[in-house]
Amino acid sequence: MSQATKQQKLSQSLKIQLRSPDATVPTKGSATAAGYDIYASKAITIPARGQGLVSTDISFTVPVGTYGRIAPRSGLAVKHGINTGAGVIDRDYTGEVKIMLFNHSEKDFEIIKGDRIAQLILERIIDDAEIVVVESLEESERGSSGFGSTGK
Repeated sequence: MSQATKQQKLSQSLKIQLRSPDATVPTKGSATAAGYDIYASKAITIPARGQGLVSTDISFTVPVGTYGRIAPRSGLAVKHGINTGAGVIDRDYTGEVKIMLFNHSEKDFEIIKGDRIAQLILERIIDDAEIVVVESLEESERGSSGFGSTGK
């Protein structure tokens, strides 16, 4: 394999740094899963109707041309009212990734070390979109109707 090929392969890799023995490498739940499960490295309680910052003890660099989006795990959202916040990880951020969790339920939510708490989804970036200032936008069927305007 040539040096150029090795460099290209590395630039398209998701590089993970384990920052402590408590860190867990992200995993996919199935071969076709969109996201990589992210694991808690420490126990924490997310209070009812509150929020908490969960340690992972990992850092990562996403492939060139992508960013990492931290998304909720559907099971936690549906069963426990747990959602994520502050979910964009840029390629040039190399510090510990901590996960902001919001508890929308009436009960405290206990997280133990090793629990899957969120998922990392890699998304492509259109980084060369030209900004054009216009007087008005194209007409559409929806127009300026807001949230819920396309439903019944």
